[in-house]
Amino acid sequence: MGRKSQKNDSLPGSLDMLILRTLSQRDLHGYGIVQFIQQSSGNELLVEEGSLYPALQRLELNGWIEGVWGVTSNNRRARIYKLTAAGRKQLAVETRKYAKLTLAIARVMAAE
Repeated sequence: MGRKSQKNDSLPGSLDMLILRTLSQRDLHGYGIVQFIQQSSGNELLVEEGSLYPALQRLELNGWIEGVWGVTSNNRRARIYKLTAAGRKQLAVETRKYAKLTLAIARVMAAE
């Protein structure tokens, strides 16, 4: 909380994939998604609300996630998001693209 957040330039192209991956584990509300990504990355990836909620809306409009109103574990009303069948397919597509991209980057980094 008292820590100053840093802008993470690596997220824009990967945020959709990270959200889909997170929701493939379990249904979560927005804050839970942020916490999961942050904790899973060893606090290297910090997702801000200004990036998260537009991404959630975009994913929902594409039919890749579905949001329903529910109650969190601490009795707060929140929108709970879950991955759809189309979202699972999209996650597979994004995962393949990510693997190809990281391999290409590794080749460039190893080139002499």
